[in-house]
Amino acid sequence: MRLNKFLSNSGVASRRKCDEIIKEGKVFVNGRQVTELGTQINEKKDKVTVEGKKISLPSSFVYIKFNKPKGYACTAHDEKGRKTIYDLIPSEERLFSIGRLDYDTEGLLLLTNDGDFANKVAHPKYSIEKEYRVTVEGEIKESELAVMRKGVVVNGERMPSARVEKLSQDEKYTKLSVVIDEGQNRQVRRMFEAIGKNIHLLKRVRIGSVRLGGLKRGDYRDMTEEELNSLVRPM
Repeated sequence: MRLNKFLSNSGVASRRKCDEIIKEGKVFVNGRQVTELGTQINEKKDKVTVEGKKISLPSSFVYIKFNKPKGYACTAHDEKGRKTIYDLIPSEERLFSIGRLDYDTEGLLLLTNDGDFANKVAHPKYSIEKEYRVTVEGEIKESELAVMRKGVVVNGERMPSARVEKLSQDEKYTKLSVVIDEGQNRQVRRMFEAIGKNIHLLKRVRIGSVRLGGLKRGDYRDMTEEELNSLVRPM
């Protein structure tokens, strides 16, 4: 088995992140540091450690749907000492999130210890949609919506296009639905920053066909078979 797949399937992180961990020299196989991507191991015999911790494949897989509140980091250990999502989700299994929501963003987050499942959901080639509810201060003009739909330009590069729909507007705020399918780092926030708009609230409400539904902030539950199948069906 490829080392990055073994680490991902063991719940260390996504396969891409595991590649970074390997290149950083944090992984040892049978006491020998390994930094080469593509390294093959015998998952039944070889001893693998990451930063001194022994890694092993899980005996069963866990798939969780979670409503992340604002004010929590999507990391196991935050270097700034902030609260993390794992303070709210106690588990005997080593879970990692599929994609992330930044500290001030709330809403739907999926967590698992199944690296293959995570890779399928996160991989750009599948273009799985993510839908957000965005509340911004003030009014948004139709011309500004057109810019975001086409793809705003940030630092000379055009960002991916988005489906943007105005839902409501009052004297203080405008509420919108934003749908993206690439998920670049802080993509939605950067889109609104590019047109000079300040986000008051950002909430993810859907990943593919899996919706946040009635989960309260900070609550989580196991995903249903229907939800799992909808994300990994042939595309």
